[in-house]
Amino acid sequence: MNMLKEFKDFAVKGNVLDLAVGLIIGAEFGKIVNSMVQDVIMPPIGLLIGGIDFKNLFLTLKDGVSQVGPYATLAEAQKAGAVTVNIGIFVTTLITFTIIAFAVFMIVRAFNKLKIAEAKT
Repeated sequence: MNMLKEFKDFAVKGNVLDLAVGLIIGAEFGKIVNSMVQDVIMPPIGLLIGGIDFKNLFLTLKDGVSQVGPYATLAEAQKAGAVTVNIGIFVTTLITFTIIAFAVFMIVRAFNKLKIAEAKT
């Protein structure tokens, strides 16, 4: 029964609501950053390094059953059943993660400064 009471106290104190709001806002923030990276940052980078479309930057490890490479696009390779290493998608995801991690770091840093300032007063 003690654990049930602890859970009730946790849920009633607003922690669950705060967590839900944080998750929803975080998910939407992730979508915004993902779009920024894919639609704003990566196209100019691809253009600067020779017109590479990062969505279609991949290595074919094994040709597909229905069609033999080379494949013009990742979608074409996947449709043929080829085994690929999707370098462009990985690089894009890595950049997205870095931006989100930096944003979270800045939020935590600001929160910690507020806590320190609050403790001094």
